Amino acid sequence: MAVTTMKSASKPLPRAMLIDMDDTILSAYGRPEIAWNTIAAEFAEELAPLPPPQVATAVLAYARQFWSTAEPIWRMKLGEARRLTVRGGFAALAAEGHRALPDDLADRIADRFTTYREEAIFVFPGAHDAIDAFRARGVKLALVTNGAAEMQRAKVERFELTHRFDHIQIEGEHGFGKPEERAYLHAMEALGVTAKDTWMIGDNLEWEVVTPQRLGIYSIWIDVHGDGLPEGSTVKPDRIIRSLTELVPARS
Repeated sequence: MAVTTMKSASKPLPRAMLIDMDDTILSAYGRPEIAWNTIAAEFAEELAPLPPPQVATAVLAYARQFWSTAEPIWRMKLGEARRLTVRGGFAALAAEGHRALPDDLADRIADRFTTYREEAIFVFPGAHDAIDAFRARGVKLALVTNGAAEMQRAKVERFELTHRFDHIQIEGEHGFGKPEERAYLHAMEALGVTAKDTWMIGDNLEWEVVTPQRLGIYSIWIDVHGDGLPEGSTVKPDRIIRSLTELVPARS
């Protein structure tokens, strides 16, 4: 069961914002269980007699285990990582006594998942308008995103983000990413601001709350689905929102 927390009162906008991209501006990787079940259903004949939901559950469980300890380099090799996680899910099913599924099928399912995810990405309603409103009010903006250079840059261009930010920082282009402290320090230096002038906004509690708070940055967690903080979480965001639009000051 998720734990919710009260949102703090609104504050005047800061001099600068560091904003995450995936699942903050763009609906990208949230709700993976829906995507895996959708893809597994497409391959139902080849997975038989195993039910697609059982395969999806096994793959998702292995994927979550994998990403919980994965080295940052795997963010640069997302397609390869997905192939590994599907093969791992298949191996787990075989270990339970189910029929062994071939690696070729695992790779095709993983590749289809990657294509499906990229096709399904969209800009959250109001996100562009909110970012434009921040700019119009003189806020300096940095897009700070993890991931491979080519993939993330393509999304920046595809979803018309380039001109909306004063600084765009992609992990694969810079050689470092969140939650390394230099990712935030570099972005603030590029904007010419300090931690006390800056807000960090994003969906990952470690990347957008824990480390930024340690640096003195006001940290806002975006909970787009309204799930609340995970059960037992000790992380305390300075504010919780469901949309960037909540940060736009009301017109007087």
